[in-house]
Amino acid sequence: MNNIIKQQVIGIDVGVKKTSLALVDLRGTILAQDAMNTKDYPSVSSFVEALSERIIQLAEQNGGYETIRSVGISVPSGNYVTGCIENAANMPWKGVVPLAAMLRDSVGLAVALGNDAHVTALGEYVYGSAHGMENFIVISLGHGGIGSCFYSNGRPYLGSGGFAGEIGHTCVEDEGRLCTCGRRGCLEEYASDRGILRTASKLLEASDAPSLLRNLSEMTPLAIGQCADQGDALAVEVWRQTGDVLGRALANYASVINPEAIILTGEMIEVCKWLIPPMEQSFNENVFQNLHERTKLIVSTIDNHERDVLGASALAWTVKEYSLFL
Repeated sequence: MNNIIKQQVIGIDVGVKKTSLALVDLRGTILAQDAMNTKDYPSVSSFVEALSERIIQLAEQNGGYETIRSVGISVPSGNYVTGCIENAANMPWKGVVPLAAMLRDSVGLAVALGNDAHVTALGEYVYGSAHGMENFIVISLGHGGIGSCFYSNGRPYLGSGGFAGEIGHTCVEDEGRLCTCGRRGCLEEYASDRGILRTASKLLEASDAPSLLRNLSEMTPLAIGQCADQGDALAVEVWRQTGDVLGRALANYASVINPEAIILTGEMIEVCKWLIPPMEQSFNENVFQNLHERTKLIVSTIDNHERDVLGASALAWTVKEYSLFL
Protein backbone atom coordinates (compact mmCIF):
# COMPACT_ATOMS: atom_id res chain seq x y z
CA MET A 1 0.00 0.00 0.00
CA ASN A 2 1.34 3.43 -0.96
CA ASN A 3 1.13 5.82 2.01
CA ILE A 4 3.07 8.69 0.41
CA ILE A 5 1.05 11.90 0.30
CA LYS A 6 1.88 13.67 -2.93
CA GLN A 7 2.06 17.38 -2.15
CA GLN A 8 3.93 18.63 -5.18
CA VAL A 9 3.18 19.17 -8.86
CA ILE A 10 5.18 20.31 -11.87
CA GLY A 11 4.01 23.43 -13.69
CA ILE A 12 5.32 23.97 -17.23
CA ASP A 13 5.02 27.06 -19.41
CA VAL A 14 5.87 26.29 -23.04
CA GLY A 15 6.64 29.54 -24.81
CA VAL A 16 7.65 30.30 -28.37
CA LYS A 17 11.24 30.96 -27.30
CA LYS A 18 11.60 29.46 -23.82
CA THR A 19 10.06 26.65 -21.81
CA SER A 20 9.99 27.13 -18.04
CA LEU A 21 9.17 24.49 -15.46
CA ALA A 22 8.76 24.68 -11.71
CA LEU A 23 8.16 22.40 -8.78
CA VAL A 24 5.23 23.83 -6.80
CA ASP A 25 3.68 22.75 -3.51
CA LEU A 26 0.08 22.81 -2.26
CA ARG A 27 0.30 26.45 -1.17
CA GLY A 28 1.59 27.67 -4.53
CA THR A 29 5.17 28.05 -3.33
CA ILE A 30 7.72 27.60 -6.10
CA LEU A 31 10.31 25.22 -4.65
CA ALA A 32 12.63 24.88 -7.65
CA GLN A 33 12.79 26.02 -11.27
CA ASP A 34 14.45 25.15 -14.56
CA ALA A 35 14.26 26.33 -18.17
CA MET A 36 15.18 25.29 -21.70
CA ASN A 37 15.10 26.89 -25.14
CA THR A 38 12.00 25.76 -27.04
CA LYS A 39 13.54 26.52 -30.41
CA ASP A 40 16.39 24.09 -29.78
CA TYR A 41 13.92 21.25 -30.47
CA PRO A 42 12.48 21.40 -34.00
CA SER A 43 10.79 18.01 -33.51
CA VAL A 44 8.25 17.54 -30.74
CA SER A 45 9.63 14.10 -29.89
CA SER A 46 13.06 15.56 -29.09
CA PHE A 47 11.34 18.30 -27.06
CA VAL A 48 9.37 15.76 -24.99
CA GLU A 49 12.51 13.71 -24.40
CA ALA A 50 14.48 16.72 -23.15
CA LEU A 51 11.55 18.02 -21.08
CA SER A 52 11.06 14.62 -19.46
CA GLU A 53 14.70 14.51 -18.41
CA ARG A 54 14.39 17.92 -16.77
CA ILE A 55 11.17 16.95 -14.98
CA ILE A 56 12.78 13.84 -13.55
CA GLN A 57 15.90 15.73 -12.53
CA LEU A 58 13.89 18.51 -10.89
CA ALA A 59 11.84 15.97 -8.95
CA GLU A 60 14.75 13.80 -7.84
CA GLN A 61 16.67 16.81 -6.55
CA ASN A 62 13.70 18.00 -4.50
CA GLY A 63 12.13 15.22 -2.50
CA GLY A 64 11.99 12.41 -5.02
CA TYR A 65 9.94 11.44 -8.04
CA GLU A 66 7.38 9.66 -5.86
CA THR A 67 6.28 12.98 -4.31
CA ILE A 68 5.02 14.39 -7.65
CA ARG A 69 1.28 14.10 -8.10
CA SER A 70 0.83 15.40 -11.64
CA VAL A 71 2.01 17.81 -14.34
CA GLY A 72 0.31 20.88 -15.81
CA ILE A 73 1.28 22.45 -19.15
CA SER A 74 0.56 25.92 -20.48
CA VAL A 75 1.09 26.20 -24.25
CA PRO A 76 -0.11 28.42 -27.15
CA SER A 77 -3.08 26.89 -28.98
CA GLY A 78 -3.36 24.21 -26.33
CA ASN A 79 -6.72 22.47 -26.04
CA TYR A 80 -7.68 21.30 -22.54
CA VAL A 81 -10.41 19.07 -23.96
CA THR A 82 -8.07 17.06 -26.21
CA GLY A 83 -4.71 17.59 -24.50
CA CYS A 84 -3.25 18.65 -27.83
CA ILE A 85 -1.56 21.66 -29.35
CA GLU A 86 -3.81 22.36 -32.31
CA ASN A 87 -2.44 24.26 -35.31
CA ALA A 88 -0.31 26.73 -33.36
CA ALA A 89 0.64 29.59 -35.68
CA ASN A 90 3.77 30.61 -33.80
CA MET A 91 5.16 27.29 -32.52
CA PRO A 92 7.79 25.15 -34.28
CA TRP A 93 5.52 22.05 -34.34
CA LYS A 94 2.69 22.21 -36.83
CA GLY A 95 -0.65 20.45 -37.04
CA VAL A 96 -2.21 18.62 -34.10
CA VAL A 97 0.37 17.58 -31.49
CA PRO A 98 -0.81 15.25 -28.65
CA LEU A 99 1.65 16.75 -26.18
CA ALA A 100 -0.18 15.73 -22.98
CA ALA A 101 -0.35 12.07 -24.03
CA MET A 102 3.27 12.08 -25.19
CA LEU A 103 4.53 13.52 -21.91
CA ARG A 104 2.31 11.23 -19.84
CA ASP A 105 3.73 8.20 -21.63
CA SER A 106 7.26 9.52 -21.15
CA VAL A 107 7.20 10.46 -17.46
CA GLY A 108 4.46 8.12 -16.24
CA LEU A 109 2.44 10.84 -14.50
CA ALA A 110 -0.94 12.44 -15.05
CA VAL A 111 -0.68 15.44 -17.39
CA ALA A 112 -3.16 18.28 -17.92
CA LEU A 113 -2.63 20.67 -20.82
CA GLY A 114 -4.29 24.02 -21.39
CA ASN A 115 -4.18 27.03 -23.67
CA ASP A 116 -1.64 29.53 -22.36
CA ALA A 117 -4.26 32.27 -22.01
CA HIS A 118 -6.59 29.94 -20.10
CA VAL A 119 -3.78 28.88 -17.78
CA THR A 120 -2.77 32.51 -17.25
CA ALA A 121 -6.38 33.24 -16.24
CA LEU A 122 -6.32 30.30 -13.84
CA GLY A 123 -3.15 31.69 -12.28
CA GLU A 124 -4.82 35.08 -11.82
CA TYR A 125 -7.95 33.44 -10.39
CA VAL A 126 -6.08 31.34 -7.84
CA TYR A 127 -3.14 33.60 -6.97
CA GLY A 128 -3.61 37.06 -8.50
CA SER A 129 -5.80 40.03 -9.32
CA ALA A 130 -8.89 37.95 -10.18
CA HIS A 131 -8.96 36.23 -6.79
CA GLY A 132 -12.53 36.50 -5.49
CA MET A 133 -14.00 37.49 -8.87
CA GLU A 134 -16.61 35.44 -10.69
CA ASN A 135 -16.76 37.17 -14.09
CA PHE A 136 -13.59 38.56 -15.62
CA ILE A 137 -11.39 38.59 -18.71
CA VAL A 138 -7.65 37.99 -18.74
CA ILE A 139 -5.69 39.30 -21.72
CA SER A 140 -2.22 37.92 -22.32
CA LEU A 141 0.03 40.33 -24.22
CA GLY A 142 3.07 38.23 -24.92
CA HIS A 143 5.95 38.12 -27.34
CA GLY A 144 4.26 35.28 -29.18
CA GLY A 145 0.90 36.98 -29.71
CA ILE A 146 -2.31 37.88 -27.89
CA GLY A 147 -4.55 35.46 -26.04
CA SER A 148 -7.46 35.67 -23.67
CA CYS A 149 -9.73 33.70 -21.41
CA PHE A 150 -12.89 34.75 -19.64
CA TYR A 151 -14.45 33.35 -16.51
CA SER A 152 -18.22 33.14 -16.21
CA ASN A 153 -19.77 32.47 -12.80
CA GLY A 154 -16.41 31.35 -11.44
CA ARG A 155 -15.56 28.93 -14.24
CA PRO A 156 -13.49 29.37 -17.40
CA TYR A 157 -15.55 29.35 -20.57
CA LEU A 158 -13.74 27.15 -23.11
CA GLY A 159 -16.39 26.80 -25.80
CA SER A 160 -17.69 23.60 -27.41
CA GLY A 161 -14.27 22.62 -28.74
CA GLY A 162 -11.94 24.34 -26.30
CA PHE A 163 -11.06 27.34 -28.50
CA ALA A 164 -13.00 30.16 -26.82
CA GLY A 165 -11.23 33.46 -26.24
CA GLU A 166 -9.06 33.74 -29.36
CA ILE A 167 -9.23 37.51 -29.42
CA GLY A 168 -5.81 37.73 -31.07
CA HIS A 169 -7.34 36.30 -34.22
CA THR A 170 -10.40 38.52 -34.37
CA CYS A 171 -10.41 40.93 -37.30
CA VAL A 172 -9.80 44.61 -36.47
CA GLU A 173 -8.92 45.82 -39.98
CA ASP A 174 -10.69 44.74 -43.16
CA GLU A 175 -8.09 43.37 -45.60
CA GLY A 176 -5.42 44.44 -43.13
CA ARG A 177 -2.00 43.03 -42.32
CA LEU A 178 -1.31 39.38 -43.11
CA CYS A 179 -1.30 37.31 -39.91
CA THR A 180 0.73 34.19 -39.13
CA CYS A 181 -2.59 32.30 -39.03
CA GLY A 182 -3.03 33.01 -42.75
CA ARG A 183 -5.86 35.54 -42.48
CA ARG A 184 -5.69 39.32 -42.66
CA GLY A 185 -6.42 42.07 -40.15
CA CYS A 186 -6.03 40.06 -36.92
CA LEU A 187 -5.54 41.97 -33.67
CA GLU A 188 -2.19 40.24 -33.12
CA GLU A 189 -0.75 42.04 -36.13
CA TYR A 190 -1.50 45.41 -34.51
CA ALA A 191 -1.14 44.95 -30.76
CA SER A 192 1.33 42.10 -30.18
CA ASP A 193 5.08 42.72 -30.16
CA ARG A 194 5.39 42.05 -33.88
CA GLY A 195 2.35 44.23 -34.56
CA ILE A 196 3.95 47.10 -32.66
CA LEU A 197 7.14 46.70 -34.68
CA ARG A 198 5.14 46.73 -37.91
CA THR A 199 3.41 49.94 -36.83
CA ALA A 200 6.76 51.54 -36.02
CA SER A 201 8.20 50.53 -39.40
CA LYS A 202 5.14 51.88 -41.21
CA LEU A 203 5.37 55.24 -39.42
CA LEU A 204 9.09 55.53 -40.15
CA GLU A 205 8.53 54.78 -43.82
CA ALA A 206 5.71 57.31 -44.09
CA SER A 207 7.70 60.19 -42.58
CA ASP A 208 11.16 61.68 -42.88
CA ALA A 209 10.89 63.37 -39.48
CA PRO A 210 13.87 62.83 -37.17
CA SER A 211 13.31 60.06 -34.64
CA LEU A 212 15.34 58.12 -32.11
CA LEU A 213 13.74 55.01 -33.57
CA ARG A 214 15.93 55.36 -36.66
CA ASN A 215 19.05 54.91 -34.56
CA LEU A 216 18.04 51.79 -32.67
CA SER A 217 20.36 48.81 -33.11
CA GLU A 218 17.39 46.54 -32.37
CA MET A 219 13.76 47.56 -32.59
CA THR A 220 11.79 46.13 -29.64
CA PRO A 221 8.67 47.30 -27.81
CA LEU A 222 10.81 48.10 -24.77
CA ALA A 223 13.21 50.18 -26.90
CA ILE A 224 10.26 52.03 -28.44
CA GLY A 225 9.00 52.73 -24.94
CA GLN A 226 12.40 54.09 -23.93
CA CYS A 227 12.35 56.40 -26.96
CA ALA A 228 8.89 57.59 -25.91
CA ASP A 229 10.32 58.29 -22.44
CA GLN A 230 12.70 60.70 -24.14
CA GLY A 231 9.87 62.54 -25.86
CA ASP A 232 10.22 61.00 -29.32
CA ALA A 233 7.05 61.90 -31.21
CA LEU A 234 7.04 58.89 -33.54
CA ALA A 235 7.55 56.51 -30.62
CA VAL A 236 4.63 58.09 -28.77
CA GLU A 237 2.51 57.73 -31.92
CA VAL A 238 3.34 54.02 -32.12
CA TRP A 239 1.84 53.57 -28.66
CA ARG A 240 -1.14 55.80 -29.42
CA GLN A 241 -2.08 53.71 -32.45
CA THR A 242 -1.47 50.43 -30.62
CA GLY A 243 -3.51 51.51 -27.60
CA ASP A 244 -6.31 52.74 -29.84
CA VAL A 245 -6.80 49.45 -31.68
CA LEU A 246 -6.40 47.36 -28.53
CA GLY A 247 -8.88 49.54 -26.63
CA ARG A 248 -11.49 49.13 -29.37
CA ALA A 249 -11.03 45.35 -29.40
CA LEU A 250 -11.38 45.16 -25.62
CA ALA A 251 -14.45 47.40 -25.71
CA ASN A 252 -16.13 44.97 -28.09
CA TYR A 253 -15.11 42.05 -25.89
CA ALA A 254 -16.43 43.70 -22.72
CA SER A 255 -19.67 44.72 -24.42
CA VAL A 256 -20.39 41.07 -25.16
CA ILE A 257 -19.15 39.53 -21.89
CA ASN A 258 -19.93 42.26 -19.29
CA PRO A 259 -16.98 41.40 -17.00
CA GLU A 260 -16.13 42.82 -13.59
CA ALA A 261 -12.62 43.50 -14.84
CA ILE A 262 -10.19 43.04 -17.69
CA ILE A 263 -6.77 42.00 -16.40
CA LEU A 264 -3.72 42.63 -18.57
CA THR A 265 -0.85 40.19 -18.26
CA GLY A 266 2.27 39.18 -20.16
CA GLU A 267 5.67 40.53 -21.10
CA MET A 268 4.20 43.52 -22.92
CA ILE A 269 2.91 45.14 -19.74
CA GLU A 270 6.49 46.26 -19.04
CA VAL A 271 5.66 49.14 -21.40
CA CYS A 272 2.20 49.77 -19.95
CA LYS A 273 3.15 53.38 -19.08
CA TRP A 274 2.70 54.23 -22.77
CA LEU A 275 0.15 51.60 -23.76
CA ILE A 276 -2.48 51.99 -21.04
CA PRO A 277 -3.57 55.66 -21.43
CA PRO A 278 -4.52 55.48 -25.14
CA MET A 279 -6.00 52.02 -24.59
CA GLU A 280 -8.20 53.27 -21.75
CA GLN A 281 -9.34 56.27 -23.78
CA SER A 282 -10.26 54.09 -26.75
CA PHE A 283 -11.96 51.56 -24.49
CA ASN A 284 -14.12 54.20 -22.80
CA GLU A 285 -15.05 55.76 -26.14
CA ASN A 286 -16.19 52.46 -27.65
CA VAL A 287 -17.59 50.29 -24.84
CA PHE A 288 -21.38 49.86 -24.47
CA GLN A 289 -22.63 52.89 -22.52
CA ASN A 290 -24.12 50.85 -19.67
CA LEU A 291 -20.67 49.40 -18.98
CA HIS A 292 -18.86 52.72 -19.10
CA GLU A 293 -16.78 53.12 -15.91
CA ARG A 294 -18.18 49.82 -14.59
CA THR A 295 -15.46 47.61 -16.03
CA LYS A 296 -12.09 47.84 -14.32
CA LEU A 297 -8.93 47.70 -16.40
CA ILE A 298 -6.21 46.13 -14.24
CA VAL A 299 -2.54 45.39 -14.79
CA SER A 300 -1.54 42.08 -13.20
CA THR A 301 0.72 42.20 -10.16
CA ILE A 302 2.04 38.64 -10.48
CA ASP A 303 5.62 38.36 -11.68
CA ASN A 304 5.66 37.54 -15.39
CA HIS A 305 8.22 34.80 -14.83
CA GLU A 306 6.04 33.03 -12.26
CA ARG A 307 2.43 33.53 -13.37
CA ASP A 308 2.19 30.86 -16.04
CA VAL A 309 4.08 28.14 -14.17
CA LEU A 310 1.84 28.86 -11.18
CA GLY A 311 -1.22 28.66 -13.40
CA ALA A 312 0.07 25.43 -14.90
CA SER A 313 0.61 24.04 -11.40
CA ALA A 314 -2.98 24.92 -10.49
CA LEU A 315 -4.08 23.13 -13.67
CA ALA A 316 -2.08 20.06 -12.61
CA TRP A 317 -4.21 19.67 -9.47
CA THR A 318 -7.38 19.43 -11.61
CA VAL A 319 -6.40 16.22 -13.38
CA LYS A 320 -7.13 12.80 -11.91
CA GLU A 321 -4.03 11.38 -10.25
CA TYR A 322 -2.19 8.74 -12.21
CA SER A 323 1.22 7.11 -11.95
CA LEU A 324 2.74 4.42 -14.10
CA PHE A 325 5.18 3.48 -11.37
CA LEU A 326 3.43 3.87 -7.99
